[in-house]
Amino acid sequence: MSAEPTGSEPPEVLPVTPGGQEEKCTGLAGSRYVKLNVGGALHYTTIQTLSKTDNLLKSMCTGSTEATIDSEGWVIVDRSGRHFDSVLNFLRDGSVPLPETTRELEEVLLEARFYRVQGLVQHCLTALQKQRERHEGLCRIPMITSQKEEQRMISWRKPVVKLQHNRGNNKYSYTSNSDDNLLKNIELFDKLGLRFNGRVLFTKDVLGDEICCWSFYGDGRKIAEVCCTSIVYATEKKQTKVEFPEARIFEETLNILIYEKGSGGVASSILDTGGAALSPGSLHSEEEGGGAGGGDRRVRRIHVRRHITHDERGHGQQTVYKD
Repeated sequence: MSAEPTGSEPPEVLPVTPGGQEEKCTGLAGSRYVKLNVGGALHYTTIQTLSKTDNLLKSMCTGSTEATIDSEGWVIVDRSGRHFDSVLNFLRDGSVPLPETTRELEEVLLEARFYRVQGLVQHCLTALQKQRERHEGLCRIPMITSQKEEQRMISWRKPVVKLQHNRGNNKYSYTSNSDDNLLKNIELFDKLGLRFNGRVLFTKDVLGDEICCWSFYGDGRKIAEVCCTSIVYATEKKQTKVEFPEARIFEETLNILIYEKGSGGVASSILDTGGAALSPGSLHSEEEGGGAGGGDRRVRRIHVRRHITHDERGHGQQTVYKD
């Protein structure tokens, strides 16, 4: 065995050669034990642990890879010692708890690859894949803050459902149940977002002139719109009324699933042939963009009809609905 350098001399780079038995690898520490200095972090282990699988540390023991040993017999590994515990414990036990954050997992993966511990590499890759799957399964609802951002979301490869709700833009007072219905619309949006997560992009818009309006997009264009706001004309004041056409909203959400794989004109021709029956006197349906050359560009707009209350009717007069 080469003589150890004095404290004033630099560490010597030595090829490590095994003795008569693997655990007597005298080139490292003169015994079956190994002292490792990994980036300043000190570890004490055995040749047997390092030699359980083929890896960089085992190759140091067998002499295949040169090892740098200081005057006190510590093997110097010029590497960060932050995650070496994970590497060493994996060699000891064949498994190890991994960090929960993606960044730390990737750091452990880098160390496992450096030390060529293939079992730990696969362990990290499996954990990262599970994290990605959980990440993709999260239901995220982006908030639109500009026209540019809205156009970018509309051009998304998936169908898009947008709920615009802006309680603060009303210049009239609200009817008694308007806030309840607005909350019901928002609750339905959240339920649909959870149910069709991954298939449809759900987004919210708190800007604009409408108080409560649903928009449905496919192939980068608007397919349908359900406006849930109407104006109630009372004797002395106008009031804003928010409706909750739950069945129609759910139907339009199902309709845009036809655009999930970009079926284009086929989906348009199917959807433009009709729709669900509307409740008499409550919803008004119209189509825009039809005509020559625009048969597949029509948008179904479903609006709550404006109506008057009994305060404006004469005695015995029937309710009159105004478009």
